[in-house]
Amino acid sequence: MSAVSPWKVVPLQNIAEQIDYGLTASATDSGNGPKFLRITDIQEDRVDWSTVPFCNCTEEDSKKYALMEGDIVFARTGATTGKSFLVRSCPQGSVFASYLIRVRPSAKVVPSYLARFFQTPNYWNQINRSATGTAQAGVNASNLKKLAVPLPPLEEQRRIAAILDKADAVRRKRKEAIALTEELLRSAFLDMFGDPVTNPKGWALSKLSDVCDKITDGTHHSPPTLNKGIPYITAKHLKVYGLDFFSDPWFVSEEDHKKIYTRCNPEQGDVLYIKDGVTTGIAAINNYDFEFSMLSSLALLKVGKAIISEYLCDWLNNESVRTSHLKNVAGAAITRLTLTKIKDFYIPVPPLTLQIEYKIIRQKISKMMVNIRKEETEYSHLFNSLLQKAFRGEL
Repeated sequence: MSAVSPWKVVPLQNIAEQIDYGLTASATDSGNGPKFLRITDIQEDRVDWSTVPFCNCTEEDSKKYALMEGDIVFARTGATTGKSFLVRSCPQGSVFASYLIRVRPSAKVVPSYLARFFQTPNYWNQINRSATGTAQAGVNASNLKKLAVPLPPLEEQRRIAAILDKADAVRRKRKEAIALTEELLRSAFLDMFGDPVTNPKGWALSKLSDVCDKITDGTHHSPPTLNKGIPYITAKHLKVYGLDFFSDPWFVSEEDHKKIYTRCNPEQGDVLYIKDGVTTGIAAINNYDFEFSMLSSLALLKVGKAIISEYLCDWLNNESVRTSHLKNVAGAAITRLTLTKIKDFYIPVPPLTLQIEYKIIRQKISKMMVNIRKEETEYSHLFNSLLQKAFRGEL
């Protein structure tokens, strides 16, 4: 089957009623004005309209920038440049902000079909080629108007959109299951130990340096990375659910590894903690039994006899704890925690028997999480495969 779409290809401006920039206004938490949709309100292809702020604008502007079902908005600048969102429903009178571009599809195209096209590699290749700006790439209305869109008959558009919507719905359910399972673990932690900042159960407080046998960080001299050798990790390899060696593996020579490992020796069961960068404050347990090297953006915490890794890890990942630790951290351009500050963290120390009981509960929930994440990955691969086939006319 040919990888080229069998349908005619048209510029977006030929199948759009309007392609417009948004309203320049200030957001307010309350007021009589319309809901004011911004880039930051769009998360994981969803909008929680209850949290979207309001804005004050004229009646003329409220009509000009009004959103309606079937509109598609694009982020035109920032970290999410090019990301799109299909408005399936919205509060009456909602408007969109200036860092968004609205595309209102014409009767020639099904909005949900067009929205799916904006998720394809074809679309992203075009966006990346047309993005402007040296310090911060962006897209504009002129770029969008020229986008080449494959256009099958309307019935075929509806069929493709329906298949992709069903596949995406299954994928979303797995994501929701992951979120619910994570919430279950957070609830178990709070039920057993109480709020980790206010410490309502009155557990004794200790400095982290007093309950850990070792607190250090990775190498401050980045070694050359290789295509093979000893695994080497940075902050980007650490997720809340664990280490990710495999999506973007890095390696160093055995000689460089030995130099690093002499001072910083992560072992199975140790807690690793991000101390530099945008994800500062996230911790994970090392569940691997092989040696690897670390960059200084990660801290290594080896627990002593008073606490266990599971308790320490989830205490560090608690949102209230993380917020508390990141207040007034050093670094103007980048968030940074020093080892001295980490060692001075005060942690409530519950009875070891209670921590072990929590570990057992955590292990059961983690097994559920692993299975759900595996399913979510499989469904994501399936969705992406269907997406690419659909716009090649192979679905």
